[in-house]
Amino acid sequence: MAPVWLPRPPPWENGLRILLIEDDAQTAEYVRRGLTELGQLVDHAQDGQEGLLMATGGHYDVLVIDRMLPKLDGLTLLRMLREAHIRTPTLFLTAMGSIDDRVKGLESGGDDYLVKPFAFSELYARICSLGRRPPLQDVQTVFTLADLEMDLIKRTVTRSGKTLDLQPTEFRLLEYLLRHAGRAVTRTMLLEHVWNFHFDPKTNIVETHISRLRAKLDRGFTPELIHTVRGVGYKIDVAS
Repeated sequence: MAPVWLPRPPPWENGLRILLIEDDAQTAEYVRRGLTELGQLVDHAQDGQEGLLMATGGHYDVLVIDRMLPKLDGLTLLRMLREAHIRTPTLFLTAMGSIDDRVKGLESGGDDYLVKPFAFSELYARICSLGRRPPLQDVQTVFTLADLEMDLIKRTVTRSGKTLDLQPTEFRLLEYLLRHAGRAVTRTMLLEHVWNFHFDPKTNIVETHISRLRAKLDRGFTPELIHTVRGVGYKIDVAS
């Protein structure tokens, strides 16, 4: 008689923290119970919006996401997390099993993909494999400076409570400046990290976008936040 492989808990003392985002109650309970019996810590979200909120507000080792979710589908959910620089290892657990479906799941930022129906032992092995990755650093998704607030999840920027309408490039530019708040960044740094240019395009693209961003960010508000650092580049700070 062939031996039966039984999953064993991994060597983490307190288990993995897993967020399961699954709208099918029967599947969710089956997975939650199985993982819990093996010593893992499982939170459950029933729809995409709830899952997004929990994934951004909690510190999880692994996300398990269904693709067909109410309120916010799994692909969009994960793209939003990745755009907010949340890199938690993620497994798609879904009935959508074509090659094209798998490719879309991985392209959206997924790390693994398992099709329903599935064997629990394989699911558990895949989760443990993702959980063995080095711990991820805490990721900042909200930046504040004086009365300015930038929320990477909501994709909003406000100053003194007033919403600022930024174009995508302006949003990326402001995010980079805020990640380096108080420090000067060079034109070359901005070209590489905002436009992904690894050469000088010989245009005033940086200066033009800084000017537009400064007009939206500082006009009508005090203090001014975007400053030119002569001979170096730019910085965002309360004081020049």
